[in-house]
Amino acid sequence: MKTVKVLGNVDKSHRLSAQVPSEISPGPVTVLIVRKSVQDEDGDEWATAVAQDWANELNDSREDIYTLNDGEPVV
Repeated sequence: MKTVKVLGNVDKSHRLSAQVPSEISPGPVTVLIVRKSVQDEDGDEWATAVAQDWANELNDSREDIYTLNDGEPVV
């Protein structure tokens, strides 16, 4: 079985349309639909979630275990 990634579109009438490569012969196919998030095309939701999680940790005073006097300068 050959797998080909094809981008398609579902309209308001719930009809799927897609352009398939010419090497796909006519006949029945199985379609797996993976919904693409319109808002997260650039990974914005992921970046925001990570920033919020890290902000919670970084703002926790219990995480302040080092000071500027710790360690040795790198030359």
